[in-house]
Amino acid sequence: MRTPIVMANSYRLPEDPSDIDDPGYRGLVYTREHGANQRGLEEKLAKLDHGEAAAVFGTGMAALHAAFFTTLNPGDHAIVSNVVYMRVAGLFTDVFPKKLGIEVDFVDVTHLEQVHAAVRPTTKLVHTEVIANPDLRVADVSALAGIAHDAGAMLTVDSTFTPPPMMRPLDHGANLVMHSLTKYYNGHGDAMGGVIIGNRDLVEETRTGAMWHAGGAISPFNAWLIMRGSTTLPLRLQRQCENARAVAEFLDADPRVVHVSYPGLPSHDQHDAAVAQLSGGFGGVVSFAIGGTHTDRLSFVNNLRVITSAVSLGHDETLVAYEEYPEGPAEAFAQPFRDHGLVRLAIGLEAAEDLIADLDASLTFAYRPR
Repeated sequence: MRTPIVMANSYRLPEDPSDIDDPGYRGLVYTREHGANQRGLEEKLAKLDHGEAAAVFGTGMAALHAAFFTTLNPGDHAIVSNVVYMRVAGLFTDVFPKKLGIEVDFVDVTHLEQVHAAVRPTTKLVHTEVIANPDLRVADVSALAGIAHDAGAMLTVDSTFTPPPMMRPLDHGANLVMHSLTKYYNGHGDAMGGVIIGNRDLVEETRTGAMWHAGGAISPFNAWLIMRGSTTLPLRLQRQCENARAVAEFLDADPRVVHVSYPGLPSHDQHDAAVAQLSGGFGGVVSFAIGGTHTDRLSFVNNLRVITSAVSLGHDETLVAYEEYPEGPAEAFAQPFRDHGLVRLAIGLEAAEDLIADLDASLTFAYRPR
């Protein structure tokens, strides 16, 4: 049975509407604050991530911003992984320090001693991704939760690359988990959304604060599309993880490839942490570096025929994005990524053999036969 699409932007008020602004009010009033499709999606996502409650937003960035905006106040200090999605990095390098007076330290969260050393009396937040975008390092969520909680701070985790059943950060001590629903949950490249999941009181605070006052609510139609897509998430994720591992092993054995980062490879620096935390696979993203010139790398990307050059991930089709990062953001990457740029493959549902053949043909075109 499919949930119907309810496109109403307002709902009939109760006979006595005096308590409709109370945080615990469960009726539907206005879709910017809560709608029928949003509520159904929130209930499902909370259960999947073992949280008490969820709040869905129009994009993943809206959800992330809402979580940080809710938990941080002027003068607070945040510790943030030095490899995170670039728009999140922008929040902590520019927006929050300049607009709100938040102090920030970026650290390599895979070195726990650096996280310990960064803690201050004013530390209120530690933020990380489970698998970092784009270099694919893996954070030890339980260890980071211990450091954060010992400091009286919260741990927020972006688990976009590791949706259930791969990982449930709340079970490992995180206070809030966020996903860009645009990616694996939707799975078809046709809807955008984001979610915050965790303790009910804290989640409702993000709703009554950031969502009610700054907007960012998801549309009913996008909520419906993501609910539809989520039905096949476990099957899609299994295929994407299997494909990604096969592609990573091919690239790792190819002499034309300089460096491969994939948590499922034993050569990955945090392979043991990935094995300990992840269930059913190591994700659907493979990052790698290839030599030659910038022109050579562009030739490789632009001559792929099965794989499409585009941003995003978690889609049914495989996408590739190549970028040479500026010196500042790239400083935290492995040396091959600093020297040669980074190619990120977001693996889809095609046959692994077809993806490998496409990569091989394009490497041959841009470089030489294997």
